[in-house]
Amino acid sequence: MARFRARLALLGSAATLAAAALAPAQLAGAQPAAAADRQWVALGDSYTAGVIPAAGDTFEVPRDGCERTDRSYPQVIDRDLGSLFDLTNVSCGAAAIENVTFRAQEPIGRGLPGNPDPDYPFPPVPPQSEAVGPGTDVITVGAGGNTLGFADILGRCLELGQGSGGVGTPCKDGLAAGVPARLNTVRSDYDEMLTVLHERAPHAKILAVGYPTVIPEDTSQCEYDNWEQFGPITQGDLDWLRTDVLEPLDNVIEKSAGTLDAARFVDLYDSSRNHSVCDAGAWVEGILTPPGQLSLVHPNARGHRHAADHVEAAMLDAIGVN
Repeated sequence: MARFRARLALLGSAATLAAAALAPAQLAGAQPAAAADRQWVALGDSYTAGVIPAAGDTFEVPRDGCERTDRSYPQVIDRDLGSLFDLTNVSCGAAAIENVTFRAQEPIGRGLPGNPDPDYPFPPVPPQSEAVGPGTDVITVGAGGNTLGFADILGRCLELGQGSGGVGTPCKDGLAAGVPARLNTVRSDYDEMLTVLHERAPHAKILAVGYPTVIPEDTSQCEYDNWEQFGPITQGDLDWLRTDVLEPLDNVIEKSAGTLDAARFVDLYDSSRNHSVCDAGAWVEGILTPPGQLSLVHPNARGHRHAADHVEAAMLDAIGVN
C-alpha cells in the first residue's frame, strides 16, 4: 500500500499536469519545411504534440514548454510530405479546445507541481488559431480530451480503484453522472472552434483528427495493478471508460466535423483496435513506460506513425493528390 500511495501521489500530480499542463506553441518555435506550395497548420493537444519520451525527443531551441517531439505525427508527415506542405506546428500538450480557439496557455513543460521543469517558467503561448490565416490550405486539429477532462477522470479512477482487487466499478459509480455534461461541453466548444478556424482560413480543408483505441474491447487482457497498463483501475471501469467516455468522445468529434462542409473527420480508432495499451505491440503507453517514465496513456512513436499514415492520406485527398 505504501508503494501504491507513493505512485498515486505522483500520478495525482501528473494528472493535474496532463489536464492543465501537458500546453499551444509560439509561432517562432515551429519548424516549417523548406519552400512548398501549400501551407499546413497542425493544431492540437498532447496526442498531436507527442510530449512523452516514447514519442521522441523535444526539438525546439529555445523550448517553449509545449513538448513537441520529433516522432509526433506532424513531424513524421513533415518528413514524408515536406515537398508538398509547409508545416507550422503549434500543437501543445494539455491544450483544451478553448486553447486552440481563443485562450492563451502558460506551459510548464515536463514539470510537476513541487518539481518544476528546469526551464520553468515559460512565457505564455497564444491561442493556436492565431497560426491560421487566409493563406492556410490545410488545417489538422486533434483536441477534445482535455476539455472532456480525461486526465482528471483517469486520475480519479486510479485513486478509486485502490484496494478494490480489480472488482466492481468504483469509478463509474462516482463519475458517470457527470460525463454527459462533459461531452456536451466538448461538442459546443468543438463547433465553435471549427467555426473560428473556417472564418480565419475560409479556403482551408480542416481535418478533425480523432483519438486512437486506448482500451481493448476485451479488458481481461489488462492486468490489475500493472502500472505499465492501467494500474489499479478495475476491469469494469475500463469497460465503462471505453464505451461511455472515450468512444463517445470520438463520436462527438466526428459529428461536429460533419456539420461543416470544409471539415472531415480522420478516424484513428478502428484501425488501432488491436494496439491498445494492453495489447502486445501497443501503440499507446500505459500509466508508466519502462523504466518508470510517466506516460499517462499517450501514443508512442508507433502510434504516431499510425496517425501519420491516416492523416497523410487525408491531407493528400484534401488537395486532390492520390
